[in-house]
Amino acid sequence: MKLASHFTTFLFLCVIVALVAYLDSPYSFIHSQYSYSTISEPAAAQPVDVEPPTDVPVLEYKLDDIKKMNGYFVEIYQEYEVYYDEAGKVVKREPTSKTESVRYWEEDRKIEP
Repeated sequence: MKLASHFTTFLFLCVIVALVAYLDSPYSFIHSQYSYSTISEPAAAQPVDVEPPTDVPVLEYKLDDIKKMNGYFVEIYQEYEVYYDEAGKVVKREPTSKTESVRYWEEDRKIEP
C-alpha cells in the first residue's frame, strides 16, 4: 500500500514537471504567437568613419598633492577636463571640483630614484 502511494506521488510529480516543461518550451500554445528562428546569424558590425567631437572634454586625473598623515601617505588626485584639437594637442585644461585620494601605509611606499 505504501509503495503504491509513493508511485502515485512520483507519477504526479513527473506529470507536473512535464507540463511545466511543455508550457515553457517555444512549442507550447502560450508561445504560439512568437516566431522562433532555428538559424541564428550573427550581426555584422560595420565600421563607422566618424571623428570624435573636439568640443567634448576628456576627464583625466592628475596627482595634486602627497601628504603624510598618521603613518600613512595620502595621494590626492584632481580631476581635469581636458580639451584636445584635431591634431591631438591639448587646447584647454580645466580643474573640476572632484578629487580622489589614495591612502597607503608608509612601509608600502616604494621610493623611486
